[in-house]
Amino acid sequence: MKQYLEVGKINNTHGIRGEVKLQLWCDGIEYLKQFKILYLDPDGKKPVGVKAVRPQKDIAILKLDGVDSIEQAQELKGRVLYGNRDDAEIEENANYIADLIGCYVVDIDTGEEYGRVCDVVNYGSCDIYDIESWGKHTLIPATPDIVKEINTEYQVIRIKKMKGLFDED
Repeated sequence: MKQYLEVGKINNTHGIRGEVKLQLWCDGIEYLKQFKILYLDPDGKKPVGVKAVRPQKDIAILKLDGVDSIEQAQELKGRVLYGNRDDAEIEENANYIADLIGCYVVDIDTGEEYGRVCDVVNYGSCDIYDIESWGKHTLIPATPDIVKEINTEYQVIRIKKMKGLFDED
């Protein structure tokens, strides 16, 4: 499992005092507010303190330690910020997308393997798992009537196959 997860991408500066605009790649502003330190690299070797986080429409405005001018903020434009998974809490039955990707999808009744999760997307009503098997992609909704068990430790998602899922033609 990845220790440092992407929380968003700095897409612009905000004002002249070094604030940056962050396109959120995480659940939202409340999740982001849990972090006192973020990282400029996926290995956690370049920490940066978080002084303030506030919402602005669908993005976050961040004030980071040591970034006190528009010029310093400009240097961060385009950078991805990472959070240490140990520094934030998620709901009890929630999973990080990074932990779902790579999981095998298996029929809960027959044990048949359908492929692996290669992406998770959300168009509004629920998450949708993109399952890849031998170059073929199948999209399945991550609803309780289909997804019966998720075990990211063993990288297995058990589903109840419904008519139309994985059917040819």
